Amino acid sequence: MKKTIRDIDWTGKTAVMRCDFNVPLDGDKITDDTRIQAALPSIKYLLDNGAAIVLMSHLGRPKGKAVPEMSLAPVAKRLSELLGKDVRFLASDVVVDDEVRAACEDIAAGDIILIENVRYRAEEEKNDPDFAKDLSRLGDIFVQEAFGTSHRAHASTTGIADYIPAVSGFLIEKELKFLGDAVNDPERPFAAIMGGAKVKDKIPVITNLLDKVDILIIGGGMAYTFFKAKGYSIGTSLLDEEGLDLAADILKKAEEKGVKFMLPVDVVAADEFANDSPCDVYPADGIPENRMGLDIGPETIKAYGEALGTAKTIVWNGPMGVFEMDNFAKGTKAIAEILANSDATTVIGGGDSAAAVAKFGLADKMTHISTGGGASLEFLEGRELPGIAIIEEK
Repeated sequence: MKKTIRDIDWTGKTAVMRCDFNVPLDGDKITDDTRIQAALPSIKYLLDNGAAIVLMSHLGRPKGKAVPEMSLAPVAKRLSELLGKDVRFLASDVVVDDEVRAACEDIAAGDIILIENVRYRAEEEKNDPDFAKDLSRLGDIFVQEAFGTSHRAHASTTGIADYIPAVSGFLIEKELKFLGDAVNDPERPFAAIMGGAKVKDKIPVITNLLDKVDILIIGGGMAYTFFKAKGYSIGTSLLDEEGLDLAADILKKAEEKGVKFMLPVDVVAADEFANDSPCDVYPADGIPENRMGLDIGPETIKAYGEALGTAKTIVWNGPMGVFEMDNFAKGTKAIAEILANSDATTVIGGGDSAAAVAKFGLADKMTHISTGGGASLEFLEGRELPGIAIIEEK
């Protein structure tokens, strides 16, 4: 068990808290504050328990330079509104300077400071020890609350823990509980739904899950590579040439392990990659030469729904089709609705799956939606995340 903020007496202490405030911006307006909202429970707990707080995050990819459009100033403003108290923003092109150090030294219990985008410094992504040490000197205890970047060994996510003790916030605790329980101690039957485009990107996840799941459901662009591996004609559908042999290998392994491995039985195929393109439903092994598959079909939705109806734990990563286009979003929406109405523990692995359930207004019906697409994938692969490994054990 990892230590959390509950395990610390915060009286007279300053928390240096790494959050994921990598929010979408339109100019200086935040268009989606979900990631800011996710950090609020830990921030409020720290305030209620006598801590001072220094917050840090990255935003975008400024590549080691001060880019005004990627400043965290709008985040400080939004945080102040959400908390109903001032969050002092310390703008510095070098992130930590003498003014920042002095302000953090003088911080009092109940005060909150947000420092500038840590990726303004090239040393951040290089996990430079001097920069990590500079960050560590801004407080007493490191609070890891950025699951979305916990698969990166950067100065503000791992390096800082070489100098001060590290604990998790509530968001990380929740991620570890739901993702960890789902993968390592699921209530069975355990079903995993894997979508998305490229087979080779998901191979490590699928391979790891084959040892753990009872049902493995495939959708999205990667399905056509599996079709090709089975000898089907796929028309002009997406094909991951590099993943062909891997797909054949997975089909064989699933059979050997007795996993119920489900591929689409029908698909919606269109003339071209466009929402208004003429389309029809075809059997999986009957896609016309001049058409491309862009969604799963109604018989597949029915079969997947029946299989998922037996599951007690469901992990979903990757859409069933091109859900960004309304005409090819039916499969993804149907799966989201099946999970929303399920009594199973439903864990959404971030990224496009999280975007999909949000688009369809079903986010609040899921047990847990991971805040880290890449991090959740690596977790599902069974890999140790550097930003989690540095958190002290109880």
